[in-house]
Amino acid sequence: MQLNRRQLSVCAALALAPWAVAPVLAQPATPIKFQLDWRFEGPAALFLHPAAKGYFKQAGLDVTVDAGNGSGGAVTRVASGSYDMGFADMAALMEFHANNPDAPNKPVAVMMVYNNTPAAVFTLKKSGITQPAGLTGKKLGAPVFDAGRRAFPIFAKANGVGAVNWTSMDPPLRETMLARGDVDAITGFSFTSLLNLEARGVKASDVNVMMYANHGVKLYGNVIIASPKLIKEKPEAVKAFLQAFTKGAKEVMANPAAAIESVKARDGIVNVPLETRRLQMAINDVIASPDARAEGFGQVVPSRLSLMASQVSDAYGTKTRVSPEAVWNGSFLPSKAELNVLPPARK
Repeated sequence: MQLNRRQLSVCAALALAPWAVAPVLAQPATPIKFQLDWRFEGPAALFLHPAAKGYFKQAGLDVTVDAGNGSGGAVTRVASGSYDMGFADMAALMEFHANNPDAPNKPVAVMMVYNNTPAAVFTLKKSGITQPAGLTGKKLGAPVFDAGRRAFPIFAKANGVGAVNWTSMDPPLRETMLARGDVDAITGFSFTSLLNLEARGVKASDVNVMMYANHGVKLYGNVIIASPKLIKEKPEAVKAFLQAFTKGAKEVMANPAAAIESVKARDGIVNVPLETRRLQMAINDVIASPDARAEGFGQVVPSRLSLMASQVSDAYGTKTRVSPEAVWNGSFLPSKAELNVLPPARK
C-alpha cells in the first residue's frame, strides 16, 4: 500500500518526536550484599534458593549472598556498611545495640525466621544427666561466643541449675570433647551439634537434647537484618527482598530436598543427604515450631520481644539496657496472607 504526501508527513513527524525516538529504559536492579550467619549449609537454602530461582531478580534486586562465620560477624558487617542486609541471631543484634549505643548505623531486624532459638544442651545418656538440674556442678563445653553458652544464665535461671564449670574450645572440637568424655555436656545449635556428634560415631539415640525452647526459654532466634541506611534510602528494596525471600522460603519448606540443590550449586563438596537433614531439622525445630505457628511466620509478639530484651541485658551484662523498639521494624513485612507459608504441622 502506498502512502500519500500527507500521510508521509505525519509519519515523519511522529518519527522525529522525542518521546518516540527515546528508548524505554528499564530501571537498574538495586544491588544488595547479604551476609549469612554461617557457612553454606542446609539452612542457607532459605536464601540461596530464591536467588537461584531468580525471585530477587524479578523483584528488581541484584542480591549477592555470602557465607559467614557467626551472627556477631554478620551484625558488625552490616553495621560497618560493607553489607546491606544479613542473617543473625536476635540476641547478638540486641547485644550490639546495647553495647554500642552511639554507633551511627545499628542494624535493625526486619523479619523473624527462627521463631525459637536453636540453642540446646547436649549430654550423652550414659552420663545420667537427663534433666537441666543434673547439670549443676558439671563441666560444660562450648566456644566462648556460642549462642547457647551466652544465654545459659537464662536457661539456668529458668530450670534451677546451680553453678557449672565452663571449658572453652574451638568449634570443631566441641562435639569431639563430649564424645571423648572430656566434658559432661555442651551447648550448641540443635541441627548442628547432633549431626556433628553422629559424624563422630555417636548414635542419635545415645544423645539427650535439651532444647532451650522446650525448657522455659522462649528466646527468638535468627532474624533478617537491614542497615538503617538501606531502610532510609531504599525502603522499597527492603520490602521487595522480604517478599522474594518469603516466596522462596515457602518452596524450601515444602521441598527441602530440592532446595538443597541451590546450596550444592554454591559449594560443590557439601554432603547433600546430611544438609537436607540439617535443613529439615531447622524447619521442624525453629522455623515451623509451635510458637511460630501461633505467632505467624516472620512476625514477633511485642511482650515476648520485651522479655527477651530484658533477659539478654542481664545475661550478657550489656553496657546499656536493650531497647526492644530499637531492634525491630516490622513495617516491611509482606501481608499476613503472603506470610502464610509454613508447611502442615507434623502429626
